[in-house]
Amino acid sequence: MHDTTAMLIELGAIILGLGLLGRLAGRVGFSPIPLYLLAGLAFGQGGILPLQASEEFVATGAEIGVILLLLLLGLEYSPSELVTTLKTQYPSGAVDFVLNAVPGAAMAFLLGWGPVAAVALAGVTWISSSGVIAKVLGDLRRLGNRETPVVLGVLVLEDLAMAVYLPILTALLAGVSLAGGAVTLLISLGTVGAVLYVALRHGRLVSRAVSSDSAELLLLAVLGLTLLVAGLAQQLHVSAAVGAFLVGIALSGEVAEGASSLLTPLRDLFAAVFFVFFGLHTDPAAIPPVLLPALALATVTTLTKIATGYWAARRAGISPRGRWRAGGTLVARGEFSIVIAGLAVGAEPRIGPLATAYVLILVVLGPLAARWTEPLAGRLSRRAAHRAPAAAQPPKEAAPAPR
Repeated sequence: MHDTTAMLIELGAIILGLGLLGRLAGRVGFSPIPLYLLAGLAFGQGGILPLQASEEFVATGAEIGVILLLLLLGLEYSPSELVTTLKTQYPSGAVDFVLNAVPGAAMAFLLGWGPVAAVALAGVTWISSSGVIAKVLGDLRRLGNRETPVVLGVLVLEDLAMAVYLPILTALLAGVSLAGGAVTLLISLGTVGAVLYVALRHGRLVSRAVSSDSAELLLLAVLGLTLLVAGLAQQLHVSAAVGAFLVGIALSGEVAEGASSLLTPLRDLFAAVFFVFFGLHTDPAAIPPVLLPALALATVTTLTKIATGYWAARRAGISPRGRWRAGGTLVARGEFSIVIAGLAVGAEPRIGPLATAYVLILVVLGPLAARWTEPLAGRLSRRAAHRAPAAAQPPKEAAPAPR
């Protein structure tokens, strides 16, 4: 009973604190994500007052938060839109991989960590945080913007690529044979293909099966189906987030609209818990020794992500302002980067603190970049345009000297 009481007190304090931080962020027109992370950092390992009783519950809540973030993201788009995205944006996915995976691999080689660590750190720097970006897009009310489908297209390609990348990385870390790694990869690809086929071909049947006039029954059916598919996907070495996203894609029409309105409050609650959980498992003392490499890597990959989003939006015919917004929105890293780093710690322990510092920097910088990249780029371009006419004017001829 004492443990239950302590857990309730801690959870109550966490949720109340998140509400106050969210209100503070709303008053200043700022995303609450960095404040949630700093709160987790303050009350986690090595923090001011470490939490103990509620740790297991917060860990489970964090996983549910990521799943709900991706489910709600999937509910925004239909299967036909997903197919169009995959057909039209695969070049953007290739550019994203080259620009953002290469810096991580190069840093691992510079630090002398070897090829396996290079593959892992490449994944850390490559994958943007779907969870953070989904929250930022909602906070900034950009879900209806023209550049948002471009951003989501890049995220979808990254999330689907995880179904290939994670089994390969796991096989490399375990040192399994080529045949064993191929079997794992085939299972993962088969799982994603099966769920994607059901979502695209039989989405109406899925929507009809969970449809209900009762809000309670609709909530239970959609949430239960999502958690079931996410768990099965993870059991088959596919990201639970990918499974949740595909469930969202499969639901359409009134079912999708009703589920979205019912699940939005739950998403906001558990998403906040996810960001706190991330901070809770970061020891502040481990950050200073790796801060300089993390800052260098964050600086480079911030620029490469902005370039990725700008290029992808330009390819889609988006205006320059939308291109800069797309680039800034993609900067944040988060849940996938931490998962990858956690897998690689056994092979290279030093990758953990570096990845943690790197993600903390970019998960704080990401919402700022999403908000300020476009205004800053506009201000710089106006200054350049203002200086250009003055520089283009020919120099005045000197008056002839008097005779």
